[in-house]
Amino acid sequence: MEKKNEMHPLWLSPLAHSLRRSIGRALGDFSMIAEGDRVVLGLSGGKDSLVLLHALSEFRRRSPVHFELAACTVALTGMDLSRLEEYCRARDVPYIALRHPILEIIESRNERSPCSFCANLRRGMLSSRAREDGFNKLALGHNLDDAVETFFMNLFRAGRARSFQPKFLQDRTGVEVIRPLVYARETSIVAEAHRLNLPILLGACPYAGKTERQRTKEMLVEMKARFPDIFANVANALKTLNASDRWRVNPKE
Repeated sequence: MEKKNEMHPLWLSPLAHSLRRSIGRALGDFSMIAEGDRVVLGLSGGKDSLVLLHALSEFRRRSPVHFELAACTVALTGMDLSRLEEYCRARDVPYIALRHPILEIIESRNERSPCSFCANLRRGMLSSRAREDGFNKLALGHNLDDAVETFFMNLFRAGRARSFQPKFLQDRTGVEVIRPLVYARETSIVAEAHRLNLPILLGACPYAGKTERQRTKEMLVEMKARFPDIFANVANALKTLNASDRWRVNPKE
């Protein structure tokens, strides 16, 4: 118990200014949160979702925009959620846990794309629970690195210059998904998670580090050494791509 109490002063510290600024810019650029919104955050226990919880709970306290905030974890079998529960209490955020045998389902299906299947299943469960509990927005912890990796994965596998949207409405549930970390680099998130001593869940996923996304991440490390602005440039391309930049098939005279 004494060890946990030592963590609380760090957990209550303000977010680093540079990271707070990038999150605030994303919230403003994409109009992610409005007066009276009820936001539930998908709390996986990874660095991204924990830093996002820290940021949004701080934003909720300081911003003139009034909104509600809760956190929800779709937990794998046997996952210990006690530290996440403690952290949510420290940040004064209501916490919900949904337990589901995701890994067992992946194994029984011999799923070829376990990460994609898991992400879609968890997002579907989070959205359904959000709708049931009256939340109109679901906040996810995808960062700029995730967006750029997704861009190149789509380019290489499907020949499409696209990534996920910072904000979009799910037709099935009517819940709007927002990604406030979309301008934040993974390196800054990792540094902040360690500085705040956040209770990151380690080793929960047996597929971590063995996926196509991990291979794309490693490729981007090499590319960034040659093109230092590659992440910012891809983000700018995703915001500015228009009809004049696309090849036109059989254009009219």
